[in-house]
Amino acid sequence: MSTDVTTIILLALAGFLFGGAYSLFKTSRPLAIALAACGVLAAVGAILYMIK
Repeated sequence: MSTDVTTIILLALAGFLFGGAYSLFKTSRPLAIALAACGVLAAVGAILYMIK
């Protein structure tokens, strides 16, 4: 898989995770925080993969 495709997939995953965290924040805060943390990891992974 090329670098561009992997980066786009990781950024899309981060977006879905952040959206899920936003929608769950009022009902289940611990799960929302976990999703946000996973979103941060996916975004950082995409950035580091782009730099590499």
